[in-house]
Amino acid sequence: MKTLKQVPCGQTVKVTKLTGEGPVKRRIMDMGITKGVEIFVRKVAPLGDPIEITVRGYELSVRKADAEMIQVE
Repeated sequence: MKTLKQVPCGQTVKVTKLTGEGPVKRRIMDMGITKGVEIFVRKVAPLGDPIEITVRGYELSVRKADAEMIQVE
């Protein structure tokens, strides 16, 4: 089991599960991040926050805490 936070730059991964609850999970889903969607990791800030990703053609920034709630394969 791997989370988005552990994915190195330049890799594309597929979302398997969202583990957050309530408003946090809703915020992640509002970004278009749902089970089965592919995420490309473009850039990770030096301290790991934020993580810049591409989802469904959109470029987004995800906080490290949110990235830990996105399980990928």
